[in-house]
Amino acid sequence: MHRRKLAAALAVATSASLLIAPQAHAQSPFAQQEIKWQKCFETPPPGLPPGGERLECGRFTAPMDWNNQNNGKTITIAVSRLTPKTGTAKTTVFTNPGGPGGPGRTMPLLYLDRPKLSENADIIGVDVRGTGGSSNVTCGNVDTVGVTDPRDRSKANLDLLYGAIELQAKFCQTKSGEFGKYVTTDQTVKDLDLLRQVLGKQKVSWLGYSGGSWMGAYYATYFPKTLDRIVLDSNADFSGPWQPVFDDWGMGFERRFRVDFLPWVAKYDNVYHLGKTGEEVRQAYERTRAKLAEQPVTRPEGVYYPVTLDFLLRGAQYSKDSFAGAAQTLAELAGAVPAQLTAQASYPDAQAGTAYSIVCNDTPFRGGREYLERDAARDGARWPLVGYYQIMAPCAFWDRPNVNLKRPTGIGVAPTLMVQSVRDAATPLEGAQRAHRNFKNSVLLTVEDEGDHGIYGFGNPCVNDIVERYLVDGVAPAKDLSCPGLPLPAPGEAAQKSLTTARQYATQLGW
Repeated sequence: MHRRKLAAALAVATSASLLIAPQAHAQSPFAQQEIKWQKCFETPPPGLPPGGERLECGRFTAPMDWNNQNNGKTITIAVSRLTPKTGTAKTTVFTNPGGPGGPGRTMPLLYLDRPKLSENADIIGVDVRGTGGSSNVTCGNVDTVGVTDPRDRSKANLDLLYGAIELQAKFCQTKSGEFGKYVTTDQTVKDLDLLRQVLGKQKVSWLGYSGGSWMGAYYATYFPKTLDRIVLDSNADFSGPWQPVFDDWGMGFERRFRVDFLPWVAKYDNVYHLGKTGEEVRQAYERTRAKLAEQPVTRPEGVYYPVTLDFLLRGAQYSKDSFAGAAQTLAELAGAVPAQLTAQASYPDAQAGTAYSIVCNDTPFRGGREYLERDAARDGARWPLVGYYQIMAPCAFWDRPNVNLKRPTGIGVAPTLMVQSVRDAATPLEGAQRAHRNFKNSVLLTVEDEGDHGIYGFGNPCVNDIVERYLVDGVAPAKDLSCPGLPLPAPGEAAQKSLTTARQYATQLGW
């Protein structure tokens, strides 16, 4: 990745999330370990800056809880280093991209075109505890940022928003387990000083950005005698608590937006056609936001709705180099600049949303939470791989509309050929057989010794022939019949296309 693009990506990714007893501990027994450095990758990935292949990776072990480091519970910290191409390093620099919590092992790559630094220092990147390649904490993939438009202050929306936030807090603490309690600045700076000891350095220097300024300030406070030189770039107010730092976000972003971004876009109205003054551009943004609330829009990079647009513009405020891209996207969304857009949003989870709507709306679901608990316990004990999972569980809480479907009987219906493998997992044979019995004028083609979900058109010549004779030639089987299945492939055999191939094609096309 080009240095500027990598820097921008790091800034946005880490700053999007930003941005204690101060006694240095004695030499830790953990300091006796040795980091086994090795190349981070044998073949440099495309886009890496020249010299990136020199980056080395390693890891070391730290106590989970520095205040009880002899309890046997440990974590792993992943680190990287970039050493001078020739000669010996004169100093060692610890780097941090901010966040807090931004993984930092790619940071040394930013300085490959800074020979004054990179050829005179060992530059260290750190995935601090909890993130990146280090021992992780997790919120179970629950992320409520952008889950709903916070501008909507109706009670229903606020209940949704803060209910989700409360749930996320529970997910974060529950899913992270005991370790989550020990992901703190207090613990992290002790990891950093352990790293210094493991590297055999009397002193190191610090280069931290944004939330890394906070970390650096605390590192210096805990271990003032072991930090040589400290650079804090784009500083959070580390003199007080975190809350005011984030309380100031609204002010800071609005100021940048109105003073720099909007007038810049207006200056180039011949390019973006969003307005000749900053205020006109701002009104164009508001109109576009309102339009997206009525009808989201799909672009190759994803679905745009009001919150997405906000995030686009918020991210652009981190770097002037991002202004042009954000302005262009805003212009296209506003309809001022021609672009190929899809009128109807295509959400990434549309398939799941459709499935739940169908199964929960079509027919009643009987039973509530107590039923679900009993059902899962029973099925899970019998079929532990999947039995505990309940795909239709949301239907127990669904506000079902008044839908009354006609019962399918097959009466008056044209001949129906049903193809079914005997070990189909998603649609088991037993269900197919019941449907066949209850649907008049149907014929069941059973595929023996087969378990694939989706048979016709995927390599079974017997099935293909029967189906096509019916579809193309109009010759329906007179009675139920069967075909042999295909043998299971050996390891390494080329995969054949299947039902999932359709989804792969859609992904390639950006649909």
